[in-house]
Amino acid sequence: MPNIFSKNKFILLVFFIFTSCSSIPSNTSNSCTIFDERYFWYKHVKSTEEKWGTPAHIQLAIIKMESDFDRLAKPPRQKLFKVIPYKRPSSSFGYSQAIKGTWQQYKNETGNKYATRARFKDSVDFIGWYTNKTESILKIPKTDAFNQYVAYHEGWGNYKNYKKNKKIIRLAKRVEKQANLYKKQLIQCSNSLSTNKYIIF
Repeated sequence: MPNIFSKNKFILLVFFIFTSCSSIPSNTSNSCTIFDERYFWYKHVKSTEEKWGTPAHIQLAIIKMESDFDRLAKPPRQKLFKVIPYKRPSSSFGYSQAIKGTWQQYKNETGNKYATRARFKDSVDFIGWYTNKTESILKIPKTDAFNQYVAYHEGWGNYKNYKKNKKIIRLAKRVEKQANLYKKQLIQCSNSLSTNKYIIF
């Protein structure tokens, strides 16, 4: 009987970890709520911040805009004659919405060969890597949410043309606003997050 109970507890623990990893936080506009529900994400975000220098609030703001924290997010399919579902406009996928080619470049350059776009830990590390390269290539500080997002969305080569694109300017302003909000929220809850009892994750 004790063995049965132990087995059941183990199954419940695995189920809890899996569901907490795969589900979307209840309030993706509040960084404190996100980390309260996904306590291990805080560790991953802080690890990326220490490794690449990309602030936590900017990592979150990029993911918020790109996928709204849906690990299986994909661009909506295009439609033929406005009715018939057609192919997707790009290979973007996961939290970061990285395309296949850039994701492969990330894996090659970092040695993280088992990285997957549906895993939060790998996604924020990718964002750290990308924003770090943006700073190196375009001289945009990793603390500059607006211009970092423009480069993230448009690519390093197309960044110079963004001022002609009203849509990307609008999106980048939203990212900047969300990043500032996340930053203020994290100041309020950083102490409790740093001493979280679930440090094993």
